[in-house]
Amino acid sequence: MSNEADETATVYKSINEEYKIWKKNSPFLYDLVITHALDWPSLTTQWLPDKETPADKDYTVHRMLIGTHTSDNDNNYVQIATVHLPKPQSELNLEKYDDERGGESPFWVFRGHYIWPEALFYREVISAAQSAVDFPPHEPIPLPASSLLPKSNANYPLHHPEIGAHTATEPRIKVIHSINHTGEVNRARYMPQNPDLIATKTVMGEVYIFDRTKHPSQPTSDVCKPDITLRGHSKEGYGLSWNPTSGKAGHVLSASEDTTVCHWDVNGYTKGDSVMEPLQIYKGHTAIVEDVAWHCLQENIFASVGDDRKLLLWDTRGVSGSMKPTAQVEAHDAEVNAVAFAPHNENILLTGSSDKTIALWDLRNLKLKLHTFESHTEEVLQLAWSPTNETIFASASGDRRINLWDVSKIGIEQTPDDQEDGPPELLFVHGGHTSRPTDLAWNPNEDWTIATAAEDNVLQVWRPSKTLYGREEEKEVIELE
Repeated sequence: MSNEADETATVYKSINEEYKIWKKNSPFLYDLVITHALDWPSLTTQWLPDKETPADKDYTVHRMLIGTHTSDNDNNYVQIATVHLPKPQSELNLEKYDDERGGESPFWVFRGHYIWPEALFYREVISAAQSAVDFPPHEPIPLPASSLLPKSNANYPLHHPEIGAHTATEPRIKVIHSINHTGEVNRARYMPQNPDLIATKTVMGEVYIFDRTKHPSQPTSDVCKPDITLRGHSKEGYGLSWNPTSGKAGHVLSASEDTTVCHWDVNGYTKGDSVMEPLQIYKGHTAIVEDVAWHCLQENIFASVGDDRKLLLWDTRGVSGSMKPTAQVEAHDAEVNAVAFAPHNENILLTGSSDKTIALWDLRNLKLKLHTFESHTEEVLQLAWSPTNETIFASASGDRRINLWDVSKIGIEQTPDDQEDGPPELLFVHGGHTSRPTDLAWNPNEDWTIATAAEDNVLQVWRPSKTLYGREEEKEVIELE
């Protein structure tokens, strides 16, 4: 037992050292960092499409979709939070602020970069599992893994230093709408054509549909009342995808541990019956289906990936009842956890795997990978293409890193020194998390701005320094280790 405790202490000490290095370097490597501790871990995060620009404020207001993963008897919720992001520097009266004290600014301005005070957080209470680690008094420490610390932060208040005096009293990230949910929210996604409709994956296998406008901002009881319940799965899962095209608005796909993909059309909902059976159940995988995604441009095409190591392509126009994949390939040497179609190129697709790699595919020829992205040291968990830069995508891994990649830089010659930092297509490595990430999302209204959630309750919003992407001559890979 003592050996196990020693190993745990060693791991946390190592994570803490990495975190301190990241914290020290972050002002030089980011234009924005917000670190916020949620009451409970969120397994899902997605920016809603709207943005407000208050004329009398020095920030813009965004909304984010998240969910809770509570313990045993605590209620779960699907939630909407507001996020305050600083306006571009050109819109601010910077005479009010100075680099050292921050003036009236609700965020810290450092060399023209914005670091919000919540970016550095302190714990006054450390779990017993960490007590063997010799942390200096009031030294910033990473939140421990949720398995070793109670998931709720209610009895473990966070305290952060004043990084420059500020007068803001509102938190940068604030939950404004909570809807009762049965069990933890494995995944939540809004309907692109109607963001008020939210689909969630449940631990029972059902998919819930909530009309946000029909639920009060705070629940009046403990009862979960989804507006529509989509049935068809016998086990839980995580993959969830709304069709983004106008021709198939309301069509939703769900992946499950029961090895199937279910397809519903919520337009078939009637007030007299809130339970819907699937239009079609797709059976092609021989193991857990980890993820599913609609094609961004072709309304009838979707892809699924699973623990059988396969990538399957489907066409919904097949014969009902005897649907078979139109193409399939053993995509990786281990489980395939994520799939993502390129939003700007109808032929390009990504898959991420437990073999620690990401594969780039051309749908016209699945016999050969276009490229393999290698840098992560643990399984690849999530993938997301940038909505505004067609060659950029992000990947999240069990190694606690979020990597940004640029497909256009594949094959660029490197000096020996550059090669030590990684392949030329590796653009940036975000090292701010101290636990496994659970989801990631690009902000559709703020270029290069990303939200990432992790198992330890932490939600981060961050934007790399403009020097990374603002100058073509900037070739150096920035790695936060």
